Amino acid sequence: MNVSSRRFANAVVLRVEGRLDQDTCAAFTTDLMKSVDTAAAEGGAVVLDLSGLEYISSAGLRCFMLASRQAKAQHAKIAVAALQPMVAEIFQISHFNLVFQVFPTVREALGAVSGDAAAAFEKG
Repeated sequence: MNVSSRRFANAVVLRVEGRLDQDTCAAFTTDLMKSVDTAAAEGGAVVLDLSGLEYISSAGLRCFMLASRQAKAQHAKIAVAALQPMVAEIFQISHFNLVFQVFPTVREALGAVSGDAAAAFEKG
């Protein structure tokens, strides 16, 4: 699994590629929690770009749930964008589409969490 990040104004986009399972969850959780902490401190948001995520296990879903709880406790926002069909189905079956705001594209997710971030995204 590979995670890369990019900042757009007060939002961070984490692009997740590969498989999120028992073997990769700990490292991903560390990265995600740091991003949530930063977003909370700056009044910003985290957008998870899952366009490159091929598979997510129950351990991976647990990572998302922990991040959601931390974000709520710290008044930060997390949005999820660009889910592959299989990951979208897993999100629906597990009702994670009710836990997270899910958007078809990163652009739409940024627009929903921060106008400044959306404008920065448009500039490239």
